Amino acid sequence: MERAEQEYGIRERHACRLLGPRRGTQRYESIQRPDEDELTAAVIALASPYGGYGYKKIAALLQMAGWSVGRDRVERIWQRQGLQVPQKQRPRRRLWGNDGSCIRLRPERANHVWSYDFVSARTHHGRLLRILTMIDAYTRECLALRWRGG
Repeated sequence: MERAEQEYGIRERHACRLLGPRRGTQRYESIQRPDEDELTAAVIALASPYGGYGYKKIAALLQMAGWSVGRDRVERIWQRQGLQVPQKQRPRRRLWGNDGSCIRLRPERANHVWSYDFVSARTHHGRLLRILTMIDAYTRECLALRWRGG
């Protein structure tokens, strides 16, 4: 902003109107709180043993410990430090019924497992087009494409 003011000889108000940012953002100076370093250390100290806790639970633990801190401030510290909660690992579901009717095979070689799918599309005239696609699961090669227009 200052460069635009000096280079083109325009005022801050006009430069902000031309370039987009609000004028209030040009004069804002962030204030470093005196307890910020202590709070950051406390957040990291709590995040280490409680690895599955997010910033909301850490904020609650800090409040129970006597800190006068809100969730938003803890979230900002959380993001600044790059802390994350690990993703939940969902268990793989088995693909068979009680009678063992369907078994998921992992492809070990070409032509071992084939997969098929029906795809529907519309032509530019609005007619329905149904396509049967068949692929080899190991090589990912398309074995057949059959279509029928409606």
